Amino acid sequence: MSHRVILIVLDGLNHLVGHHAMGYLNALCEAGRGRYYTLNCELPAMSRPLYECLLTGDRPVDSGVVNNDVVRRSHGTSLFDLATRQGKRTAAAAYHWVSELYLEAPFDRTRHRFQHAPDAAIQAGLFYWQDHYPDDHLFSDAEVLRQLNDPDFLLVHSMNIDDTGHRHGGDSPQYRNAARRADIALADYLPRWLEAGYQVMVTADHGMNADRSHSGTLEEERRVPLWTLGEAFSCRPVSLIEQGRLCGTLATLMGLDHGKPLQSELLTQEEGGS
Repeated sequence: MSHRVILIVLDGLNHLVGHHAMGYLNALCEAGRGRYYTLNCELPAMSRPLYECLLTGDRPVDSGVVNNDVVRRSHGTSLFDLATRQGKRTAAAAYHWVSELYLEAPFDRTRHRFQHAPDAAIQAGLFYWQDHYPDDHLFSDAEVLRQLNDPDFLLVHSMNIDDTGHRHGGDSPQYRNAARRADIALADYLPRWLEAGYQVMVTADHGMNADRSHSGTLEEERRVPLWTLGEAFSCRPVSLIEQGRLCGTLATLMGLDHGKPLQSELLTQEEGGS
């Protein structure tokens, strides 16, 4: 079977805050409509390298996107590429680094903010460049793209949690409240996305430490949450999840032909083939 998929990346959200601050997401899990997991992100624990990891399955040391200053189009095959090559529709409401990785670099605010190109990897897009661009605006942008384009794969990527962590640190009320605000805003959209039949994965690229930064091996930098929502996801426990296998997992859910490693335990037996 082929499912439509939404991947939500809450930039900079560490596992500890995800575990206790995201009331709506965790309510879905308590109601038996989702499952909460944790995983360690790849290194370095930085944004652009881990966007690439989530969307291609390639570790930073293999992709060459090893820090945030590597500004170029991805050399890998992304979920966007796989989907469009196999006749699927794609969309993204995301930070402009995603546009640079999968469309064109460097980002031009005038030419690249709005994307509508049926032959591109990301066929419909709305990209922002201010880290404090409000999460509730971003989720609304994503819903507009969904309604207008009916994508098979939609990326939704918000920055407010990460931005607040850089301003106040990962052990601050401001950081925790930024996570709570994102959770409250998502509660306005997740029900309609699930009702529309989307399989939804919510995760983070990396976490945040008390020094207002991230890139290393501290647990609060590496350990991130993962929620899976939708009937094609299994609710069984999984002992070890690898960030680089999430791309292949979503590609399998979408019914795409691919050679990427996947985390089959996250899927129902029918979907994962186990």
